[in-house]
Amino acid sequence: MPSAEHTTTIERAPADVFAFLSNAENDPQWRSGVLDIARVSGDGGAGTRYRQGVKGPMGRRIPADVEITESRPNDLHAFRATEGPVRPEGRYELSPANGGTRVRFALTAEVRGLKKLMGPMVQRTMEREVAALERAKEVLESAG
Repeated sequence: MPSAEHTTTIERAPADVFAFLSNAENDPQWRSGVLDIARVSGDGGAGTRYRQGVKGPMGRRIPADVEITESRPNDLHAFRATEGPVRPEGRYELSPANGGTRVRFALTAEVRGLKKLMGPMVQRTMEREVAALERAKEVLESAG
């Protein structure tokens, strides 16, 4: 099962980091593969749904809609993909760290049947996604 995680410390308060990461409409600011994203239901907590398009092969848009599965302010924000060829689950875990916020971003995906052939590509994509947390750090710290 492909999985990836990345941890960094962002020099901003947990409330600021949570507000940024828990609003998926901020994703295009730090996730280069997101072409478009918009909230279609919910208030940002569990059950909130977003319609999302990501870059696929040859730049084509692939639907990759997500739903928030758990949300605890300043602590945890989890989601799962509900659309697309691969449907990963992810989570942001936050904790205070020397005046800033330690963030762990983790992704897992179950690939079955013929999709197992996509495993190495899925793994590389997930590693790029979690590493993009460093870009979120840059965005948040430059706004502070």
